[in-house]
Amino acid sequence: MLRIGHGYDVHKLVEGRDLILCGVKVPHTLGLLGHSDADVATHAVADAILGATRLGDLGKLFPDTDPAYAGADSLKLLEQVMGLARERGYELLDCDCTIAAQAPKLAPHRERMRKNLAHALGVDVSSVGVKATTTERLGFVGREEGMEAWAVALMEYGR
Repeated sequence: MLRIGHGYDVHKLVEGRDLILCGVKVPHTLGLLGHSDADVATHAVADAILGATRLGDLGKLFPDTDPAYAGADSLKLLEQVMGLARERGYELLDCDCTIAAQAPKLAPHRERMRKNLAHALGVDVSSVGVKATTTERLGFVGREEGMEAWAVALMEYGR
């Protein structure tokens, strides 16, 4: 049986925080605000997997009210999500993530992002896509107030 999941996340950009995307520290004057490392792209991928496997969402598993997840490495959370999916008989066939950011340019970091996600998911890098886009200076992303990411995951049950 095949299932597809969709994930979405958004975080505000602020001074004094590192910008972490798919586990890569991207040089920038602003970083994403959140309880964990606020890795918007990894969060979207995790939510896509959770959606496909009907395991809830990232906030249910790792609530931002729990001090244990303060500053958490989102790739480690993604590993846990994938472990839960595998325990229930699911395997990831493919995932794709789109990051919306006006700045900085993300293309130079794309392959490291793919590798980091693939490692956390326990799959070959060929099964992971990462893309970036701007919003042509429209909306909160265009004003550089935040970033957002979408992801889809194709999961197979009983592989």
